[in-house]
Amino acid sequence: MTMKLARAALCGALAALAGTALAQAFPNKPIKMIVPFPAGATTDIVGRLVANRMSETIGQPVIVENRAGAGGQLGAEVVAKAPPDGYTILVHNVTFPMASAAAQFASRPLYNVDTDFAGISIVVFVPLVITASPTIPSKDLKELAAFLKSNPTAHYSYGSTGPGSFMHVIGEAFKREANVEMTHVPLKGAAPLKQELLAGRLQVGGDQLSSSLADIKAGKLRALATNGSKRVPELPEVQTVRELGFPLLEAEGWNGLFAPAKTPREVIDRLQREVAAAVRYPDVSKRFIEIGAEPVGSSSADQDAILKKQLAQFRPIIKEMKID
Repeated sequence: MTMKLARAALCGALAALAGTALAQAFPNKPIKMIVPFPAGATTDIVGRLVANRMSETIGQPVIVENRAGAGGQLGAEVVAKAPPDGYTILVHNVTFPMASAAAQFASRPLYNVDTDFAGISIVVFVPLVITASPTIPSKDLKELAAFLKSNPTAHYSYGSTGPGSFMHVIGEAFKREANVEMTHVPLKGAAPLKQELLAGRLQVGGDQLSSSLADIKAGKLRALATNGSKRVPELPEVQTVRELGFPLLEAEGWNGLFAPAKTPREVIDRLQREVAAAVRYPDVSKRFIEIGAEPVGSSSADQDAILKKQLAQFRPIIKEMKID
């Protein structure tokens, strides 16, 4: 072996040892999990279930901190600008690619969603649903379009969890596809959105199914459509947006974890293993199923892939409709 090859082999061995030592040393202090929405929302529940279980297994507390605002962007900004050491992580959902793209086209991005984050794991898949107050007679999204067209001078509003959020993008896309008018009312989370719908102050809304499933089953809210590629088991009679003639509104819901970009691979891998183990824990898995979420605990590559896929899906729509 030549001297150059020997040095290369030595460097490789030292790097491997350093990575092993880093993985073994991490974590040696509390981990902060940023939830970019108010307490009580689906993403908050998902984050807390995982954080509580990880706190029992990882050897350090995992502390949940809510940083709501701007459709989840404020919390994401905290993580994007945090040291890339694994001690500040983000739990987010399908709104992440939507709000990030909307901010990009409005020339006011707080971070670069393409380069500032590293996926850790998809924690759960959660169906997305468009809901209506019982004050609206429509039983599905197609009937809603017809109702709005038959009442062109009436003032109807739809609510979302913030600018660039799932329902903001879906609501504007629906208006265009159905050729109808509704006013967008942004709120600070799923809980206030649901309250406005229940009170009848808003006519239409939408979010992750777990936020409204109990109220739908109780008849307090009406499910107009689900947004996934197939019907959801919890609401088998509710048609998908594609079945109702609105394929542009199709979106798969998820909740997942991210770290700042350049976080060492050994740390990402350790976090991913801990998340996957937490998701498989019977009490945690059972609770996810109860709120209508499908436990996953995927690889970090899968989390990166779904973010990239949905950015490619929604960027052209958001740019064309000038959503910000």
